[in-house]
Amino acid sequence: MLMNKEMKIEIMDTTLRDGEQTSGVSFAVEEKLSIASLLLEEINVDRIEIASTRVSDGEFEAVKRVAQWAAKRGHIDKVEVLGFVDGKVSLNWIKDAGCRVINLLCKGSLNHVTHQLRKTPEQHTADIKEVIANAVRMNIDVNIYLEDWSNGMRDSQDYILFMVDSLKDQPVKRFMLPDTLGVLDPQQTYDYCKTMTDKYPELRFDFHPHNDYDLAVANIEFAVKAGVQGVHVTVNGLGERAGNAPLSSVLAVLHDKLGVKTSLKEKNINHISRVVESYSGIRIPANKPIIGSNVFTQTAGIHADGDSKKNLYYNELLPERFGRTREYALGKTSGKANIRKNLEALGIELDDESMIKVTQRIIELGDRKEIVTQDDLPYIISDVLKSDLASDRIKVLNFALSLAHDLKPVAAVKIEINGKQFEESSSGLGQYDAFMGALKKIYSKHLKREFPVLTSYSVDIPPGGHTDALVQTVISWDYRGEEIKTRGLDADQSVAAIKATVKMLNKLEDMETDGK
Repeated sequence: MLMNKEMKIEIMDTTLRDGEQTSGVSFAVEEKLSIASLLLEEINVDRIEIASTRVSDGEFEAVKRVAQWAAKRGHIDKVEVLGFVDGKVSLNWIKDAGCRVINLLCKGSLNHVTHQLRKTPEQHTADIKEVIANAVRMNIDVNIYLEDWSNGMRDSQDYILFMVDSLKDQPVKRFMLPDTLGVLDPQQTYDYCKTMTDKYPELRFDFHPHNDYDLAVANIEFAVKAGVQGVHVTVNGLGERAGNAPLSSVLAVLHDKLGVKTSLKEKNINHISRVVESYSGIRIPANKPIIGSNVFTQTAGIHADGDSKKNLYYNELLPERFGRTREYALGKTSGKANIRKNLEALGIELDDESMIKVTQRIIELGDRKEIVTQDDLPYIISDVLKSDLASDRIKVLNFALSLAHDLKPVAAVKIEINGKQFEESSSGLGQYDAFMGALKKIYSKHLKREFPVLTSYSVDIPPGGHTDALVQTVISWDYRGEEIKTRGLDADQSVAAIKATVKMLNKLEDMETDGK
């Protein structure tokens, strides 16, 4: 099907409703408000679905807060709440919360209406019309979810058509077609959606997929090809079971594969993905398209070489579109081209002989499953070539960490800074905290210098590692508004953190020297 390039697809994000049904995910009030703000004002989605009615008092307060903010910012008509065919109960809940749109959950399969509601189709449509009439009187707009629509189209299509025929003349803004159990494939999605859009060209349809077969994004592509005008997504693909269609992948497919327009601002997608990752506690897989940490990283040396020769390994998914940058991984498959790309970013040049030595060391590290990063390159070069490319003016000469039951951990540290030795000890909440306490004493007491503020600390085992693998500690610091990020690698977590800290201190020395 040839797509109309001027066609605009409406995006409804349901991270705060369907996405929160991810096992173990519950957003606090301030987190819901933050996500709603980012979705509507930074990403520029057309609508957001933020909750289900009658869930809890806490949910009501959260919806109320979001509604108050949305009303002040002129977004209240973009804020939607899922409600039920229950007379005025859901409508009153929505009105009292300050919202104006109900997404009315109706039965989209004969199986559901017969066995769950134990009603006839005629009885169900009568109940729906009653809710719609009440909504009109209360100045609440109505969208209709046809729950289990995909199974309904497969097993009881006459029932679906009866439902839409019965409701098409009602004041319903959108009929929303959910693949509730994620059972569709792209061809079925196209056929079923085309049946709806061909039979009811005057109606507005949304498609709401689930990702049980990992086909949610593909199904959205074919639903749009079939003529639906709106699609539903979540940030990072959050949702119950296998989740929903991820916003990031959907926007790329709509823009690149179909050439249709959306209101979405691509450049901000990485930011909201990281925010939702933090709030939800659900980590983004490293290989997740668009937003994964590895997706704009070239690993094979031949790819880096090709990138330098007329961008032979580029596609339309340029990282800059999504607020990212291209990186070149260092490991056992690295060639000189990969390493040169990283050295260029650091402003370092090596002759051919030195490049061979450094390449070999990186390959050796990769064989041991260690992660080699751009930040590590100066240290590898210094180690291999015995040069001064990496600063080594600060050395931890000795340290002792003690841990005992019901006693605070204690650290004693002996450190050399520009040839002078200092020694201090301190207690702390943990072994690394005690080590940091001793370091801060040295910097404040002996050096009279400011110490950076630790802003983030993460620990993981390199890919392919086992219980006895090396631990990677990644620490970010803030020093006078500038971020310093370092990594340490060791079998012991505290030692890995100490190694990362020493790297940071040497970087700090370089910054101080450059500033003089």
